[in-house]
Amino acid sequence: MKIAVTSQGNTLESSVDPRFGRAAGFVVYDDDSGEFTYMDNDQNLQLAQGAGIQAAQNVAATGARTVITGHVGPKAFMALKQGGIEVFLGAAGNVGQALQAYKDKKLQIADAPDKDSHW
Repeated sequence: MKIAVTSQGNTLESSVDPRFGRAAGFVVYDDDSGEFTYMDNDQNLQLAQGAGIQAAQNVAATGARTVITGHVGPKAFMALKQGGIEVFLGAAGNVGQALQAYKDKKLQIADAPDKDSHW
C-alpha cells in the first residue's frame, strides 16, 4: 500500500509539512517494499483557489490510498474521500516519524476537515 506524507523535503528525515494543499511536496512511501519517491507540489503553492483539490488529484495519481498530514481543508478532504483515500491528521516531526506513528496507530483518522478554506 502506498502512503503519501506531506513533506517539506524529499527524504524520510524531512519535516512533515502541516498543510495538505499547499505542502511543499509529498513523500510517497510504499509500505510493501519500503521504497519511497518524492512528488513536488510547487504548482499548487501560489494558486488562489483549488490547491487542495489539485493536490488531492496528484496524490491519487500516485496510487496512494492513505494521506498523512497535519491539517486538511474542506475541499481537499472531500476530494480525497471521493477518491477513496483515507486521511490521517496530527502528523508532526519528520516523515519517518509520521509513518511510524501511523503504523503504531497513534494518528487520528479524519472524519471531517479540521481547517477552514485558505488557511
